[in-house]
Amino acid sequence: MDKELIQALKNCGAVKFGDFTLASGRKSTYYVDIKKAITDPATLELIADRIAGIMKERDIFAEAIGGVAVGGIPLATAVSLRSGLPLVIIRKSLKEYGTGGRFIGDVAGRELLMLEDVTTTGGSVIEAIKDLKDAGSVVNMVITVVDREEGASAGLEDMDVELLPLVRAADLLNG
Repeated sequence: MDKELIQALKNCGAVKFGDFTLASGRKSTYYVDIKKAITDPATLELIADRIAGIMKERDIFAEAIGGVAVGGIPLATAVSLRSGLPLVIIRKSLKEYGTGGRFIGDVAGRELLMLEDVTTTGGSVIEAIKDLKDAGSVVNMVITVVDREEGASAGLEDMDVELLPLVRAADLLNG
């Protein structure tokens, strides 16, 4: 359990209690507003340090760092700067004007490490990974800041993708 990160998330106002509807459509009595954390330089830096440390400790191979809009983009940017790896931005939906596409950055033939802010069922990142694989990318791991422990790990496992949380919901709520 990363007590320093848990405290930082609480201190920046990222952990809220009340009645919330999540992106998955599920109802919850708590909400993890990682946007509060990724807009706080000290907390974003701490998160980027943790992810870069995990990459080094586990010798994680990646040719680029990917983040799904919106919350994953600042995370991926910070880790890209820390690691020196190129950034890939995954839009929530296909852009049909300008240069078009769903991805900003080169994805074909590259192995990506995906970053997420919060995972619940994993729906957003699972859809992104499906599209990335269709475009010729390889994704073997997703690192999330907070896993709400509501099915994302199993959903990603079905795709042969490992989910690695910095913080689990149980630790966040009890820590």
